[in-house]
Amino acid sequence: MPITRRRLFGLIAGGAALVGVPPLWMSRMKTYDGPVSDHFDGLTFFDPDGAPPRSLGEVLRWQLGARGQRADWPDWVPNSHADTPPARVEGDKVRLSFVGHASWLIQAAGLNILVDPVWSSRVSPVSFAGPKRHNDPGIAFEKLPKIDAVLVSHGHYDHLDIATLSRLAKNFAPRVVTPLGNDVTMRSADSSIKAAAFDWHDRVELGGGIAVTLVPTRHWSARGMFDRNKALWASFVLETPAGKIYVVCDSGYGDGGHFRRVAEKHGPLRLAILPIGAYEPRWFMRDQHMNPEDAVKALADCGALAALGHHHGTFQLTDEAIDAPAKALVEALDAAKIPQERFVAMKPGQVVEI
Repeated sequence: MPITRRRLFGLIAGGAALVGVPPLWMSRMKTYDGPVSDHFDGLTFFDPDGAPPRSLGEVLRWQLGARGQRADWPDWVPNSHADTPPARVEGDKVRLSFVGHASWLIQAAGLNILVDPVWSSRVSPVSFAGPKRHNDPGIAFEKLPKIDAVLVSHGHYDHLDIATLSRLAKNFAPRVVTPLGNDVTMRSADSSIKAAAFDWHDRVELGGGIAVTLVPTRHWSARGMFDRNKALWASFVLETPAGKIYVVCDSGYGDGGHFRRVAEKHGPLRLAILPIGAYEPRWFMRDQHMNPEDAVKALADCGALAALGHHHGTFQLTDEAIDAPAKALVEALDAAKIPQERFVAMKPGQVVEI
């Protein structure tokens, strides 16, 4: 396929959404300024047990190289589910509604919590190019209950969506909990976003007996030309009346150490939400995104009683087919002799109660 100017523009915007290689016209962004730690050198964050992000040359090798290996996704896939959540969920029950990609509504103890909310039609630094939605959000924005808190895992465009955060701020003024530096990104774009930033291992009370701890995850972050790893990334351990929920929005597997350490420090876990998509080509994605086989290993490592698979089927960020993650998860569970019902690949609009 020839590389036209229009196609090259789209590829660059797509690269920005996923790996922080932005268009050259993006201005320098404000970034985090804080004390040195075991994962911050005074300028950039790093994971002592992780891997550095890919270079621009590697991005171009993937984006402009063997393009025939990229699967064609259907332009639009109608949802088989749609959720209208209740105003609140009380008592010992937790209700989890899958919005799509890495976006969730979690209702427990009278609180309504969104995770990595994205209702935009594209995940990109521009509105007219880059990865677009292939299905509707599982909850229409207008049907959301009053949102009390939002958890944002990191700054990549498919997780930190300023347009959605601004809508939430206007409608509900929720508290936003995010790793260090991402609050700067949010407030620089919209001062009405009530963002508070925290470090790895910080525990934050959300109210009603619900608390969240930010934990290390094998990933990285960037939004602009000059901010690669200038903001932190994290997974979440959410304490609920039904038990602890481990929410992993983006992560590579590595040697599994991140997952085992969560089990040691925060177990037992009632449920894990694990990414299963955006993993091909493997040479490029291995260090930042798990495939279903990795996710099954992560479930075993963290020791959760059950898992829900997300980060698939909404935005085409990588080369695999739209249905490949769900099919590969079935195969990986069979190979590991784990019952299929213990780890389910979710579809937008599906609801799980525990």
